[in-house]
Amino acid sequence: MSEKLWGGRFTQVAAEWVDEFGASINFDQAMAAEDIEGSLAHVKMLKKQAIIPAEDADTIMQGLTALAQELAENKLTFTVANEDIHMNIEALLTAKIGPVAGKLHTARSRNDQVATDFHLWLKHRLPLVLAAIDDLQGTLLTLGKKHVKTIMPGYTHLQHAQPISYAHYLLAYFEMLQRDYDRFEFNQRHTDMLPLGAAALAGTTFPIDREDVAATLGFTEIYHNSLDAVSDRDFAVEFLSNAAMLMMHISRLAEEVILWTSYEFNYLSLSDDFATGSSIMPQKKNADFAELSRGKTGQVYGALMSLLTTMKALPLAYNKDMQEDKAQVFAVTDTILAVLKIFTQMLAEATVNTEKMHKSVLNDFSNATELADYLAKKGLPFRQAHAVVGELVLAGIRNKQALQAMSLAQLQAHCPLIEQDVYAVLDPEVAVATRTSLGGTAFRNITQELERAEKIKNEHGISAT
Repeated sequence: MSEKLWGGRFTQVAAEWVDEFGASINFDQAMAAEDIEGSLAHVKMLKKQAIIPAEDADTIMQGLTALAQELAENKLTFTVANEDIHMNIEALLTAKIGPVAGKLHTARSRNDQVATDFHLWLKHRLPLVLAAIDDLQGTLLTLGKKHVKTIMPGYTHLQHAQPISYAHYLLAYFEMLQRDYDRFEFNQRHTDMLPLGAAALAGTTFPIDREDVAATLGFTEIYHNSLDAVSDRDFAVEFLSNAAMLMMHISRLAEEVILWTSYEFNYLSLSDDFATGSSIMPQKKNADFAELSRGKTGQVYGALMSLLTTMKALPLAYNKDMQEDKAQVFAVTDTILAVLKIFTQMLAEATVNTEKMHKSVLNDFSNATELADYLAKKGLPFRQAHAVVGELVLAGIRNKQALQAMSLAQLQAHCPLIEQDVYAVLDPEVAVATRTSLGGTAFRNITQELERAEKIKNEHGISAT
């Protein structure tokens, strides 16, 4: 007979390399604390329901509490022979208190046990993700308040488009991160569900109290279908999908940090903490941490596609394929927490070259739309105004002359509607200040949006650390 805890009907012992292929302890040991937490709640319920004798339950609880302490002190050793974290904990408990440890598994299966551990693990860490997003939003707000009047080029197609406030640019990422925050916050709803009590797939004949276990573990909802309880990994897919969206936003920001710190742009300079040098070129200062973050986006996308593909054709209920669900979630959690921390501090310490930003909008024709709008307000149809300004831009390019540097006579030669007041309109600061439509880059808008963003952040209810 096999020595496995499930080995009663087996007569042969698998080769060591086969055990290694089937084992998950190398990664699911990350859920050791959650496994003990879930087991303690389960055995308390077994005692309360008189499913096992009170003295046996007390002995099991004492053993589990001792294991939790040893885990905290990094004194537990796990083995591949015991396959996963659940069997390892049970084996350690048996070694500590004897055969009575076997009563712990009454009215449960590894199927609902692992699902519970996984829910608990993510339930404990989603608040950390939300706090990390909130921290980065806080940095963006702090910078935004300093740079309301800092003018920079706004881009489309990576070409100068219109002058904007740097604070307006920063708030765009605040908004993206707020959508990320909302998604992860909603993810908590589907994570905060208790599978324990579903047993293998059909429930149990024992008079368990699932509501009691849910209350002990802090779950607000319980799965109402035992098949769904042990086979659902939507909460994990949802987490990876949210993480992929978050990393897409971070990757866009990373790309711009990399561009903005280049010699050609020189809008930002990173602190030495978040840049590296070259082994051969002494002058180099590379935005390696932004590049690494951009690169890690691929890992997160891959994790999402991996779990989606794993789950796409699994029949109900539990299948061993689902053992592959956790490693990606564990790794992605570490990745997004690290990346958010990096960007929070990297942006806080970066130097903003406000003078270079402002110079970039002086001779780039990014005020061309202001002139077209000016003519439209004078009564010229916008399409005609667009054509007139296009001709002026072409003349300016040929003569190496900005629109605001042209004489009134030059401007009027293309359109007599242009008057002396046009020069105020062409000033980049005026161009920014007058874009007062809701959501626009006008300074007064930004001040209001900073207040709104501050209110949103306060509603997160996350205290500063």
